Amino acid sequence: MRTELVFHPMDQFIVKPLFGDGPVHWYTPTNVTLWMAVAIAAIFFMLVIGTRGRAVVPSRAQSIAELAYGFIHKMVEDVAGKDALKFFPYIFTLFLFIVFSNFLGLLPRSFTTTSHVAVTATLAMLVFVTVTVVGFVKNGAGFLSLFWVSSAPLALRPVLAIIEIISYFVRPVSHSIRLAGNMMAGHAVMKVFAAFAPLILLSGVGIAVTPLSIIAIAAMYGLEVLVAFIQAYVFTILTCVYLRDALHPAH
Repeated sequence: MRTELVFHPMDQFIVKPLFGDGPVHWYTPTNVTLWMAVAIAAIFFMLVIGTRGRAVVPSRAQSIAELAYGFIHKMVEDVAGKDALKFFPYIFTLFLFIVFSNFLGLLPRSFTTTSHVAVTATLAMLVFVTVTVVGFVKNGAGFLSLFWVSSAPLALRPVLAIIEIISYFVRPVSHSIRLAGNMMAGHAVMKVFAAFAPLILLSGVGIAVTPLSIIAIAAMYGLEVLVAFIQAYVFTILTCVYLRDALHPAH
């Protein structure tokens, strides 16, 4: 009798209710809401519980919190300018939520909330609306100068203005799909590699080949750890770039 191992790499992204097997409504507690709550709890423990001692010689949690704070604070100041520091709490929260969601999704039997466009699109739309409102509140109609390329020849400016407007409204789409696509693709590839070892054993090739698949899984996992941080960094720095455009549209 031939034994087959069937696996579905995309099953890990299915949204399921926490209680029962009924349909999922907007108010239904699901695995997505559970792991978002876990991410928020982890951030709370790191920033509040981990730093409550405020020791001169910091603990590991306090060191990580201080490094993250300084890293994002410098990013906001360098990319968007000192007048953008008033938005630092929002950008810092955004970065921590994404990076913790990404890293928690690497745990066995967990769920990567940032692999769903519904989550990343919500974050991207919040950034888009915030930046647009800030741009008009601070600059008024002068915010429209963002779409007018004054350095280009006069005949090309209307065409470039149309291109700039289209690219501006495409921002939340690319902002959200980039994060969700990278997280989903990486996790799907990891599951495919994870299935190689039992498939090789069942195919009768031999135990000698199995370590190669294990090494490949370990390499993919290390790559995903790097991608988890890089994607949070990219999402955050693009937010800073968009904020800079809103505060200084003529630059």
